Amino acid sequence: QVQLVESGGGLVQAGGSLRLSCAAPGSIFRIVTMAWYRQPPGKGRELVAKITSAGITYYVDSVKGRFTISRDNAKNIMFLQMNSLKPEDAAVYYCNVDGSPYWGQGTQVTVSS
Repeated sequence: QVQLVESGGGLVQAGGSLRLSCAAPGSIFRIVTMAWYRQPPGKGRELVAKITSAGITYYVDSVKGRFTISRDNAKNIMFLQMNSLKPEDAAVYYCNVDGSPYWGQGTQVTVSS
C-alpha cells in the first residue's frame, strides 16, 4: 500500500492563489511520475498535470500558464501552485502515482466568484 497525503486546499476568491502539496513514500517517489487530478462537483476525475522523476511536466490546456507542478525529490513532496484561480477550478484535488491505483484522500479547493 502506498500512502499519499494531500494538503493545502481551501477557499479562495477568483483570481487568487493556492499551493497544494502531496507527500509520498520516499521508497518510490524519486523514480515515478506523479500526477495531480481533480474532480469537480458532479463530474468525473480529470487529469490536471504530471511531472516525471526528471522534472518534465505536462499540463492540460485549461490550466496552462496558471498552474505549476513541481517536486522536491529530497523531501518526497510534490506541489501544485495554482494562480489566477477561476470558479471552474473548484474541485477535490488528488495526487496519484501515475498509472497506479494509489491515490491520496483529496483536498478541497473552493473558488468564489
